[in-house]
Amino acid sequence: MFIDAHLDLAFNVVAHGRDLTRTVPDLRAAEAKTAQEVMVTLPELQQAGVGIVFGTIFTLPHHAKRPGARKPLTAKQKALMYRTPDEAHAKGVEQLDVYRRWEDDGWLRILRSQTDLAAHEAAWPEGDRMTGLVLLMEGADPIRTPDELPWWVERGVRLVGPAWQRTRYSGGTFAPGPLTEIGRELVRAMNEAGVALDVSHLAHDAVWDALDQNPAHVCASHSNAAALVPTDRHLTDAMLDALAERDAVVGVVLGNPFVKDGVARGDPEESVTLDDVRTQAAHLAGRLGWDHLGVGSDFDGGFGKQETPFGIERGADFAKLGDAVPEAARAGFLGGNWLRWLRQALPA
Repeated sequence: MFIDAHLDLAFNVVAHGRDLTRTVPDLRAAEAKTAQEVMVTLPELQQAGVGIVFGTIFTLPHHAKRPGARKPLTAKQKALMYRTPDEAHAKGVEQLDVYRRWEDDGWLRILRSQTDLAAHEAAWPEGDRMTGLVLLMEGADPIRTPDELPWWVERGVRLVGPAWQRTRYSGGTFAPGPLTEIGRELVRAMNEAGVALDVSHLAHDAVWDALDQNPAHVCASHSNAAALVPTDRHLTDAMLDALAERDAVVGVVLGNPFVKDGVARGDPEESVTLDDVRTQAAHLAGRLGWDHLGVGSDFDGGFGKQETPFGIERGADFAKLGDAVPEAARAGFLGGNWLRWLRQALPA
């Protein structure tokens, strides 16, 4: 059973109007895109053998920065952004409802506990190929105050990354800074509620602040090595060492600009290959150990076929990612390491 620790599934529905119950070829033909072609749908996950995904609730702050010479935001894009905690909450609930509808319709099962996970594991070898989904909030502003966290836990959220870019809780990518005071309150509330911490996208100061709160369970759902791609989007070697000490798992993220330094959006797909992913994986494993490394693809997190390493054409190619690691590490990398982590991190 393969595991992908980062997919923005519900955001693709609400932001792009994608019907992810269709097949990838069908949806590609309907959209006729020349960039950011869809990589993952629910049937595609089943075809790929991806049995568990971390599905995000991802909301965009109105102050989000657009690095480089990218086009100004359109009115449609601005409508996706929130300005207030209430707006963030509403947009988060909209995505939560997408996952709940899919669960009601039999497309996936939300894994809320170790019991759910064990039942899902038992069903898999018997031919049940329904996708299991762990709810991950990427950017915590939909949680209007730390006191509201139990409301989200009751509805299935099991991991929280306090920031994407800057939030009320933390500095984030392109937005340096530590946890705020309510950010520290949130991490403490997460510890009490049994919610795991995702450090991906935290600003570097905030990573250390969050680790100082002694989270019971911590991961980086989709991060690479800052030593190879120097950006605050990625993790320094010292951070990787600290995560290894906490038995964390780090998911290799596959957007081409995140894999290889000097590559930008719009560069030819051939600019990044599985050899480059292999270089990232080897560096990460050199700090973490191979048993702390997994996949957090971020397929469709603003990236599609044209922005993904050459040779990875669609989600059904997931198994090919195993070629980026030594054969002995392959099973762990493609799912086993995340499965071990989930057995500990999900509540009883």
